[in-house]
Amino acid sequence: MAALNVLFVHQNCPGQFKHLALHLGRDPANRVVFVTQPNAARLPGVTRVDYQPARKPGAQTHAYLRDTEASVLNAQAVVRKCVELKAQGFVPDVIVGHNGWGETLYVKDVWPDRPLLSYFEFYYRTHGADLGFDPEFPSAADDLLRARTRNAVNLLGLAGCDAGITPTEWQRSRYPEQWQDFLTVLHEGVDTDLVRPDPDATITLGRDGLVLSRADEVITFSVRNLEPYRGFHVFMRALPEIQRRRPNARIVVVGGDEVSYGRRPPDGVTWRRRLLKELAGQLDMRRIHFLGRIPYAGYLRVLRVSQAHVYLTYPFVLSWSMLEAMSAGCLVIGSATPPVQEVIEDGRNGLLVDFFDGAGLADRIDAVFAHPDRMADLRAAARRTVVERYDLKTRTLPAYLRLLDHWAKAGGRPL
Repeated sequence: MAALNVLFVHQNCPGQFKHLALHLGRDPANRVVFVTQPNAARLPGVTRVDYQPARKPGAQTHAYLRDTEASVLNAQAVVRKCVELKAQGFVPDVIVGHNGWGETLYVKDVWPDRPLLSYFEFYYRTHGADLGFDPEFPSAADDLLRARTRNAVNLLGLAGCDAGITPTEWQRSRYPEQWQDFLTVLHEGVDTDLVRPDPDATITLGRDGLVLSRADEVITFSVRNLEPYRGFHVFMRALPEIQRRRPNARIVVVGGDEVSYGRRPPDGVTWRRRLLKELAGQLDMRRIHFLGRIPYAGYLRVLRVSQAHVYLTYPFVLSWSMLEAMSAGCLVIGSATPPVQEVIEDGRNGLLVDFFDGAGLADRIDAVFAHPDRMADLRAAARRTVVERYDLKTRTLPAYLRLLDHWAKAGGRPL
């Protein structure tokens, strides 16, 4: 592939573009620029250009439009940085950006003939996905109307780019039918050489230095934040029965106490504290280990000692952590929800359970420990699935590079 000038746009560098930006940045013939909001991430060979929106959405802005106004403010700040880059002589051969926060909306007004490849993560629907899925947290009429209004940025982005990318078939299916063929399904991939099983892995927990390995009964749960969208409430409420059945099991939980999706607890505490209070007296806390957010290397060690890894989610975007768990050789017990079902086939490369069925989850975990030989085949199949479909070096990165090469040669269409 010929040398390229590539502009990336994502409010939280590097986001989904980490592997692609790193690869391009390794070649000194390429000029790679990343427009982002301030954070600590630094990528070798990649020039950062930080932006900040001029203000927050106005207090008087209609509630349905606050996310849209925030997107316009992001887009305005990004386009000003693009004008500066153009004045400095930078002309991208390809622009790659995430549309979700509105940042890419105006970049083609600076470079009309340059191709823009936009990443489309989720189109909001009032039925059939996250909204209204969990009866414990019903969606009010305003929630549904606000969600539909949020799609204004989705639709503006689709009309204003040259090509769209989305990571799963189910996420593509959420978009209006007339736009689905416009979207290429392309996951960002997993480095399966790095994220691989290690039968000798151990983790050390707590002040007493407890060491766990694959010889122990280790049940893991790992998400960015511990919240209902990722089934944390279901998992926690299943733990009393899981602990009763598996008196030697250690529960290792990785994730922060913030909220990535959905609502915050009404009493202002974290979901973890709220559920621990609800379950007070029902849990053996000596066997539950909350690690919070941990460095990536430590997270991989957790996956490598796991005997049963639980991944639950509303019908929503697919977490990297599920694919990483499969790549690390975990036996994943996933919720029978899309897009999990796009990857895990029950009894072939993992186990599925109804999202709300805590007793069923306990049954599945029990089965994992009762039939270790049978589960070994599922672990191997889980890793094989990720290697064959999502491997960074042989599948997803080459596909991304082909896409960039095609559009760099084809050029963009004026708006």
